[in-house]
Amino acid sequence: MKQGIFTTLLIVLTTLVSAGFYLWMGTTPEGTNFHELYKGGPVVVVLMALILMVIAYIVERMIALNKASGKGNIPEFVKELKQEVEEGRVDTAIAKCDEHQSSVAAVLRSVFERYQSMGRQQITDREKKISEMEKAVEEATTMELPLLEKNLVAISTIASISTMVGLFGTTMGMIRAFTAMATTGAPDAVALSLGISEALFNTALGIVGGVMGIVTYNVFTSRVDRFTYLIDEAAFYIIQTLGSETE
Repeated sequence: MKQGIFTTLLIVLTTLVSAGFYLWMGTTPEGTNFHELYKGGPVVVVLMALILMVIAYIVERMIALNKASGKGNIPEFVKELKQEVEEGRVDTAIAKCDEHQSSVAAVLRSVFERYQSMGRQQITDREKKISEMEKAVEEATTMELPLLEKNLVAISTIASISTMVGLFGTTMGMIRAFTAMATTGAPDAVALSLGISEALFNTALGIVGGVMGIVTYNVFTSRVDRFTYLIDEAAFYIIQTLGSETE
């Protein structure tokens, strides 16, 4: 599914779910937690939708990054490839890359394919071979990184938006509260409490959405950086091994 379609469907679905849940909270008994949350006003719908979107992106990223880790321990996998290369079994190394199904394996597979291609072209210069294999790493990494970083910008954006929407809801609640205080004679206690509730609940939901977005963004960014490091380290290790085979 294309990214734009996925995002559009997610926005529509989370908004509908949040709106339905908000209407249901309005039917709950007075004094319950859900009814108190309902007093936060319509902005609560937007904030709940943003929180649900963050949760959806978290699940999607966890699945995608776990898939990118492949099958089995990556350092052990790279050692196995090195052994296959040293024994001259490059085809077997490629087959193991296909079995591992990780981002590291995809990059290393491109290195092996470039190595074999140069062998068919009877290129024997070691420096040229290493240079071509390094280019293969750059090209493959360029293809893999967008898959690893997918939706991270969306999570970061939601973290910022959630805080701003929460602030907007807080402002609206305070306007209602001060309007109640400005009425002629005694302030309208009901309107005053509704305004304060709206302000506090919107503040709370905005903070929750912002914290979730910031924390998960940092966690996933760290995992992507680790993948990048593993790719660079494994590629250097294999390229040097392949380069020594040429000598």
